[in-house]
Amino acid sequence: MEYNTSRNKLVLPEYGRNIQKMVMLTKAEPDKEKKKKMIQAIIAIMGNMNPHLRDIADFKHKLWDHLAIISEFDLDLDSPYELPEIETLTAKPEKVPYNTKNAKFKHYGQTIEKMVKVAVDMEDGELKNILIQLIANHMKKSYLTWNKEAVADEHIFKDLKTLSEGKIDLNTEGTILRETKDILAKNKRRKVQRKK
Repeated sequence: MEYNTSRNKLVLPEYGRNIQKMVMLTKAEPDKEKKKKMIQAIIAIMGNMNPHLRDIADFKHKLWDHLAIISEFDLDLDSPYELPEIETLTAKPEKVPYNTKNAKFKHYGQTIEKMVKVAVDMEDGELKNILIQLIANHMKKSYLTWNKEAVADEHIFKDLKTLSEGKIDLNTEGTILRETKDILAKNKRRKVQRKK
């Protein structure tokens, strides 16, 4: 009995071992005309394996590229398309430049910091007060999401004052945030709905 662990590694597993074996047989074929017919047959079979992809532009081009990859670029292909270069397939991708700016309070995130800056820059009025109230409630929700424990409103007010560099002070205005039990109950309902 032959086990998969003792067989050659599949180059493109989506086509399976039989296609790979056909490609290897084709590589070993000395007769050029017979080899051409075998290649055309393999392309046709690969196309039949994925009929849902036929509507995609350059479907045939992809098949020829995949055939070249399966053959490890060692099959004398008379492809009607330009084949990919092996260097482009083996090249490592460029590093993604991640934003390394650290948030003052990670459990609130950078979006809250940006929202606080917007609120600080706004003209005084009802709209600014509503935005500050929304930010404070969202901060409390985020705190409870990450810390799973009760938090006093004064703690949120203190963090908001720190984030705004002292420009927003909710302690003096008698602001009351949503109840902790309401936020935790809503979070619990969301978790139950996600599990279903």
